[in-house]
Amino acid sequence: MAERKDPALVDPTGEVSILVVDDEEMLASLLSSALEYEGWTVHTAGTGNRAIRMANELKPDVILLDIGLPDMDGLTVLRRIRATQPLVPILFLTARDAVADRVAGLNAGADDYVTKPFDLAEVVARIQVLLRRGGKNPTPPDPTLTVGDLVLNEDSHAVTRAGQEITLTATEFELLHYLMLNAGRVVSKSQILDHVWNYDFGGKANVVELYISYLRRKLGVAGLPPMITTLRGVGYLLDVPKA
Repeated sequence: MAERKDPALVDPTGEVSILVVDDEEMLASLLSSALEYEGWTVHTAGTGNRAIRMANELKPDVILLDIGLPDMDGLTVLRRIRATQPLVPILFLTARDAVADRVAGLNAGADDYVTKPFDLAEVVARIQVLLRRGGKNPTPPDPTLTVGDLVLNEDSHAVTRAGQEITLTATEFELLHYLMLNAGRVVSKSQILDHVWNYDFGGKANVVELYISYLRRKLGVAGLPPMITTLRGVGYLLDVPKA
């Protein structure tokens, strides 16, 4: 996982409250631990009805909502919460990777979504964006991501490896940023297309292979060992090279 020097969010009017809605207890517990580590107060609900009730009672700052719940569809939960809290940011957690499902969620009023399995660092980063939009983060986080000797600055778009500057195109930067957010974890071609190209790739899935090759070559400055590994039929992994 990429290292980031993020301070805990501090809200001058009180704590940041997150409502996690997921019927998978282990996943909800894992999310809660990660979010509490950021200094946020976390509440959980395992059903749609409980989520609606808790949302109305707690008025959370952000809601993480699983689209598949045992008693009702997450889209229904979203609409009922939106009826009373039209401005609360809602981030969908979904195992459904079809474009139509994600579009339906966004059209229903979700602010963002993450597909399972996801990286906790990405979920935290997306929550931080939603909190900043709502004015809940007066102190911006450190924009630097670091994986070994590779450093990326999200604000300036500067990238260096072993202190040497690397010039990337906008697409190469977005691809590297996504790989660094998921450092140490294999990401599939479809996940990369989803988060980097947003389906705007003309149906040519091999564009990922092409840009991975560009990126791998640029990261290999001065003969440094490669950081991107291709796992045939599985996806791509960015990590610190083994000695």
